[in-house]
Amino acid sequence: MVENPLTNVVFENIDETQVSLATIDALLIRSATTVTEDHIKRMPQLKIIGRAGVGVDNINLEAATKQGIVVVNAPDGNTISTAEHTFAMMISLLRKIPQANESMKNGYWERKSFQGAELYGKTLGIIGFGRIGGELAQRAKAFQMNVLVYDPYLTKERADKHRVTSVSFDTILKDSDIITVHTPLTKETKGLINKETLALTKRGVYIINCARGGIIDESALVEAIESKHVAGAAIDVFENEPATNHP
Repeated sequence: MVENPLTNVVFENIDETQVSLATIDALLIRSATTVTEDHIKRMPQLKIIGRAGVGVDNINLEAATKQGIVVVNAPDGNTISTAEHTFAMMISLLRKIPQANESMKNGYWERKSFQGAELYGKTLGIIGFGRIGGELAQRAKAFQMNVLVYDPYLTKERADKHRVTSVSFDTILKDSDIITVHTPLTKETKGLINKETLALTKRGVYIINCARGGIIDESALVEAIESKHVAGAAIDVFENEPATNHP
């Protein structure tokens, strides 16, 4: 089986003279593969779909359920790597490391232009507090950051354990210096950060998305950066990938 990450669709490259979809019992996928209702119907013997990662938003769960297919994921699979990557993005963003590197490679010596900002004392707003959010909070505390969390399912016991403050979504928007999203992509979270919600944030806020493309309205974010309301963004995932020509 061959994935085509450019089209985000699996099965197109399978030579069905070599293997029949009707004979497949199990399917293992990652985030670049979308499993549609049509794919599922073409695999009547399919018993299980395994997602090597956290979410299952790229699988048609309703169609799988109708066909009696078990859908499983690996929630711990990339927890540490995603938390570390988010922190790397955060530091790079505030310290202007990519811009300074590019300037130096182009032969300039602009030290004052890339002074950057400290994480120390900043308020980090985490939207979605699952395993990755918990690991991120632990690292933020080591940098002596204030950590606010919005998650409707977060218990007081877990918030106390991680020494974070559970607040409303509006409070995250208004009080955070840096906002990072760590939710699955659902009907409720699609476009969660949009023109209206960005307008409620502090001027000079930083936005990070290492979760799922589509949680942030990318057009609204571009406008907010161009108007300098948002000081900068670190984006690892886009609604449509590859996003090589994205503004």
